[in-house]
Amino acid sequence: MEKKLVNRHLYAYPVIKPSQETVTCDVVIIGGGPNGLTAAAYLAKAGQKVIIVDRRNELGGGVATEEATIQGGFRHNIHAVYMMMADYAPVYQDLNLKAYDLKHIHPPVQFAMPFLDGKSLCIYSDLEKTCNSIAQFSTKDADAYRDFFIRSTQMVDEFIAPATYAPPVSALEQVPRFNTISWGAEMMEISEKSPKEVVFELFENERVQTLMLYIMCMWGLDPDQSGVGYLIPLYINRSANYRLVEHGSHTLNQGFQKVIIENGGRLFNPYHVKRIILNSQGEATGVELEDGPLIKARAVVSTLDTHQTFFNLVGEDNLDNDFAESTRMWQWEHWSLLGTHLALEQAPDFSAAQSNPDVNQALIYVLGYETPQDFLEHYAAIGRGEIEGNIGFNCCFPSVHDPSQAPPGRHTGLLSQMAPFELKNGGKDAWFPMKFKEEQGRRSIEVLRRYAPNLTDDKIRAMYVATPLDVENKFPDMVNGSIKQGMYHPLQMGYLRPNEYCSNHRSPVKNLFMGGACTYPGGTVLFGPGYLAANAVAEDLGITKWWQEPEFVVKAKEKGLL
Repeated sequence: MEKKLVNRHLYAYPVIKPSQETVTCDVVIIGGGPNGLTAAAYLAKAGQKVIIVDRRNELGGGVATEEATIQGGFRHNIHAVYMMMADYAPVYQDLNLKAYDLKHIHPPVQFAMPFLDGKSLCIYSDLEKTCNSIAQFSTKDADAYRDFFIRSTQMVDEFIAPATYAPPVSALEQVPRFNTISWGAEMMEISEKSPKEVVFELFENERVQTLMLYIMCMWGLDPDQSGVGYLIPLYINRSANYRLVEHGSHTLNQGFQKVIIENGGRLFNPYHVKRIILNSQGEATGVELEDGPLIKARAVVSTLDTHQTFFNLVGEDNLDNDFAESTRMWQWEHWSLLGTHLALEQAPDFSAAQSNPDVNQALIYVLGYETPQDFLEHYAAIGRGEIEGNIGFNCCFPSVHDPSQAPPGRHTGLLSQMAPFELKNGGKDAWFPMKFKEEQGRRSIEVLRRYAPNLTDDKIRAMYVATPLDVENKFPDMVNGSIKQGMYHPLQMGYLRPNEYCSNHRSPVKNLFMGGACTYPGGTVLFGPGYLAANAVAEDLGITKWWQEPEFVVKAKEKGLL
């Protein structure tokens, strides 16, 4: 077999020429995002011949870092920035990613919400510091937060985190198990409440309510949606535990790729999958690439969304009617992210830092919302497809914590605003004009400037705006800009994500496995779908697992919770 060696990230790997008709492997993985890389790394280390196929030049999906504004050292994390489960996800220890120079940064000031009157509210990695910040506004709320954070941490440690890396259990099976644990009744009660109900029942001060509501909803929970409240303890606990990846989010992908290549895995990109090949018995036997080879495999793992996987690649004619209808009912999110990336001459100096210098050291800022109603009105406007009213967003300045992400003395910034995919006036196509995009970026900058007035025009060297439509165009798997491959809704979560047929990471098509964010446990770079897909492939193909079940999962099973 003729090979051409290409050196990328200090590793040489074979590039298959389009003229080559057939390639054989054990497992072919469609999609090289964080879940595809996870599944590939585990299976390659298990001695399987693994091929990842991805349509983009760079693997990693939304975990991408680019010089989007100015070349020469301004590194912008285009999509994924905050790592939510770095202290739980088994991939880090199992794959020894630190050996590939992967490091996380855990800033002690996690959230800051400055207000226009110069006051601020901060969430620290230190619980008592957080409570002291809240006590400025309400000692009652400080006590309520302390109690709820401690209980939330217990729920995360004992159930939510373990469940993220174990196969899903149906609600009918899960509910009786909660009766055996001290916090079980509260977990079930919270699950049936909306974020807005939880916030207004726990806290009395408007400013505390505003920050807590945003923390609970920033990853897509509808403030009025009940039935998914079990995620609230997770988001409360994680609000003190977010990490940055040193040198930019893409460093994470490089570590995965090195593990895969060292263990004989191969990366086919950029190639577009034309179809999943089925034999006469309807079993998946490989994939056909556009302008590329046929890849024959014992198993196919798709990390794409269900529509692309089953309607575009398998073909609806090959699906059972009930399954096809279940797939057709999948709901995308109605919102996405409007990201304004900035190359800065200096870091922001927030007015609120005069009374609390810690504000200038926060990882995540929440700006533009002074009351809960400000956030609720903004969220409602998104549902109507409107973007003209008052806005707010979260933002970060990674170079404050990691100077390697900008040239010496300079900084990068990201203003990340929830926004509708389909605009009321003009639909999604209204996002196309560059003038309109730049207007939205300038609006975000004006909000930032109310809180950090030092960032005058001469301090902003360049701006790059990525709209919800850009999200879909850049990452086609994020249909309608859905950052988690689909809405978080009671009928699309847990055992039903994406449906009862595929939530265990298998599918009605034999030897076709599912491992993307549309499957359990969901998105936001949890690595859970890819990890669980690798387990499913190993179990069904009789592959010996070199990895052990995480200790916290074993403990949860011993307690009868999983």
